[in-house]
Amino acid sequence: MAMAPLILALDFGGTKHTAGLFDLAGPKWLRRNRVFSPPGADANYDRNALLSLANQLLQGQKPSAIGVSFGGPVDALSGCVRLSHHVHGWEGIPLADLLQTEYGCIASVDNDANVAALGEYNFGAGKGLTSLLYITVSTGVGGGWVLDGKVWRGADGMAGEIGHMVVDPQGPVCLCGKRGCVERLASGPYMAQDAREALFNNASNGEILRKLCNEDLSRITGEMVSQAAASGDTIALKVLERGTWGLGVAIGNAANLMNPQRIILGGGVTKSGVLFWDGVRRAARITALPQINIDIIPAALGDDAPLWGAAALGIAALDWKNSS
Repeated sequence: MAMAPLILALDFGGTKHTAGLFDLAGPKWLRRNRVFSPPGADANYDRNALLSLANQLLQGQKPSAIGVSFGGPVDALSGCVRLSHHVHGWEGIPLADLLQTEYGCIASVDNDANVAALGEYNFGAGKGLTSLLYITVSTGVGGGWVLDGKVWRGADGMAGEIGHMVVDPQGPVCLCGKRGCVERLASGPYMAQDAREALFNNASNGEILRKLCNEDLSRITGEMVSQAAASGDTIALKVLERGTWGLGVAIGNAANLMNPQRIILGGGVTKSGVLFWDGVRRAARITALPQINIDIIPAALGDDAPLWGAAALGIAALDWKNSS
């Protein structure tokens, strides 16, 4: 009896990398595991670490196809990584070709937001739908579209860059050089930065936030900001409210433009609690036309959405190969 096809799913993150072996006969995960890179690790280190983990999971078996989620811009047609914003050495790496040579099977690579959108569409909060917008709000803010059941990448593969939608032209400068981007207002590190600056300039407020960081402002994280805001800290509340407003305005505009059936939010910042969700939904509802339904919900697959999406990407590649 022929063995069922095995899909090797890989998720290259900034510092956390995950591999999984997906059995189409189940369908189910046979084995999954993750590995962390030390500070300063480069592309070679990350590649070797994740492939070593993949080989451990394979246990000598041969995958039928490989799907890859990559944390950065990718040319999905060629499977070539354009760059990583967080890890040095990924510029121009032909990742799909390298994997196909290594394992002797077809490999498909796409950026993590597109892949997570595909994961939620096939296995999570998007099952049964034909269109959705997936947004990850974490170290950065990224998005991925599924339209008419297919990932929509745009003419240059850059569709979904909602993190760099400008919502406040007079706002603070983002890493990309523009002012008032969603990522500059709503991502975890930038909210922590804004809270630190506000505390430094206002010594009489922010008691809860100061207590959480033990008066060491350098220790403040986005998670601390959310926790302090939930407890009523005035500075943390202001920072969180601005972030949720910016994200909600972007979502409302995206809904006006494309009218997806559902908007799914994932990433660490989305775990900030009711204040986050209420703020985002309120701003999105105000921004969108009243005739447009706004359905904003948490990602069902959580932090595993990119790995599930990588499995879906591998399945699609295998189907394409078998039909061609």
